[in-house]
Amino acid sequence: MSKNSLEKKIILAVLVLAVVLPAWLYPVLLAQLACMALFACSLNLLFGYAGLLSFGHAAFFGIAAYATGYATKEWGFTPELALLGALLLVLVVAYISGSLAIRRKGIYFSMITLALSQLVYFLIVAAPFSQNEDGYQGVPRGAFLGLIDLANNYVVYYFVLVVVALTWWGVYRVVNSPYGEVLKAIKDNEQRVVSLGYNVNRYKVLAFTLSAGVAAIAGGLKTIVFGLASLSDVHWHLSTDGVIMMILGGIGSIIAPVFGATILVLVHHMLSGEFDALVPVIMGGIFVACVLAFRGGVIQYIQTLVRALTGRSS
Repeated sequence: MSKNSLEKKIILAVLVLAVVLPAWLYPVLLAQLACMALFACSLNLLFGYAGLLSFGHAAFFGIAAYATGYATKEWGFTPELALLGALLLVLVVAYISGSLAIRRKGIYFSMITLALSQLVYFLIVAAPFSQNEDGYQGVPRGAFLGLIDLANNYVVYYFVLVVVALTWWGVYRVVNSPYGEVLKAIKDNEQRVVSLGYNVNRYKVLAFTLSAGVAAIAGGLKTIVFGLASLSDVHWHLSTDGVIMMILGGIGSIIAPVFGATILVLVHHMLSGEFDALVPVIMGGIFVACVLAFRGGVIQYIQTLVRALTGRSS
């Protein structure tokens, strides 16, 4: 069984599970998991396929979270219009910041993205509408297209699932397009791509902007689900969580972020409350174990297991 066909089967299995799981699990928890998986997918698009490691994607997640909440609560936008407006805002910000950040490579690029993210964080702290540590609360879920009320948890979950699935399909199309092939080539050997006449910086800026757009959709959806945008949505810790989810799931696989996000969200959920302080310790242990035992991430282990099972059955 080829790697691509196996990955497609895993994607189909994950999609089927996502559709039926609300019958057994709390839909809001599943919606949160979907948002975080999409956020990890945005980082995987940038690093897994373009080789650019960003520690500042929380800025785009947070900008979209606040923009979606403000547009919905103050201007009365329907959720899809608020989400679209937040996405356009983030794309503009990402293009400008990406044009600055890609002037440097490696760790210098990562540190510039972190610095720009912190700048956004302090701007939001100072913004009069952000309500600081209290967060921007009371955001109504609204009605999709003005017709489908999202107040019901099951309805909002399937709304999130559809948006996440469509966004994921868009990412899949990008990485498997001629543009995606050039991105992979840039990651493998940038100098060779330059010698072939490609404008590498243009490709990098576009990859940065697209990945920020994916993060923005995740942030906007999170606000719609919880009715809240908080400073944790724009803090650099969220960026590191995204990197951890990406590595746990497996770098360079389109479906891998789902597994990394599942681990992170479930650990946070099960240990919330009096064991909150243990979450970083446990996540650190899981991360170390995954790096030592599954260097390709959880997805590589699943692929190996599926191959072994299908080999036995045949």
